[in-house]
Amino acid sequence: MRYIYLLIILSLFSCNNERTLLLPEIENADITEVLDVSPAYIFYDESQPDSTLLNRKNLIITTNWLVNVDKRLTLQQAIPHIKFLQDKKRNAEMHKNEDAKNYFTCHDTSIGNLGFLEFTDVVFKEKIKIDTVYHKYNMPTEENLKRIGGFHASSTIPLIFKDGNHFKIGEQNLIIDELKNELDKLTEINFIGIHLQLYFNKNLSFQDYISIKRKVNSLTSDLISMDFNEFIY
Repeated sequence: MRYIYLLIILSLFSCNNERTLLLPEIENADITEVLDVSPAYIFYDESQPDSTLLNRKNLIITTNWLVNVDKRLTLQQAIPHIKFLQDKKRNAEMHKNEDAKNYFTCHDTSIGNLGFLEFTDVVFKEKIKIDTVYHKYNMPTEENLKRIGGFHASSTIPLIFKDGNHFKIGEQNLIIDELKNELDKLTEINFIGIHLQLYFNKNLSFQDYISIKRKVNSLTSDLISMDFNEFIY
């Protein structure tokens, strides 16, 4: 009953307009309850120039923010609104609460209820030229990339996600299910650890983005860290 009630809340929008917001789905969320919250909604709305509509009327700076993003939106559509909300909280001068966090609201299919993915410290960087990534971060040579041993300890490893099922690491194009195996290979050689930087295609749906983030988060460990900067290309 509680879940049904929450879904009804998420489908309503003020000013006598009723809108449906389709939450991204997630499995086995690490966070299933957040207290002292304010909601924001980023709707999918084809009548708008960018197909999005943001409702932030009820946000209170001192609370935890639940950002509800329609899973049908692309990153190109959703990220500018998300960055706007982040800046609003980060730049607040009065009544600021350093402990207040930001979460994406999801439907956790494993429990049939809401789950949450924190993104408080994430910094989104847009319009990245993906063909300059290896040069910019002084990646090893192509020959070394093809043989995993080319990576050295504490390497920064770009993971480039082209769609919801495929990613690129070095010169390898792999399916998402192979990610754990590749990271295991790297940590066997780089015993000090590796640092991941995530690159996302701007045309990825928000659903795909959430699925990828959940996958990568589940693989982080003492040997695998993830950069707070996320790059949209």
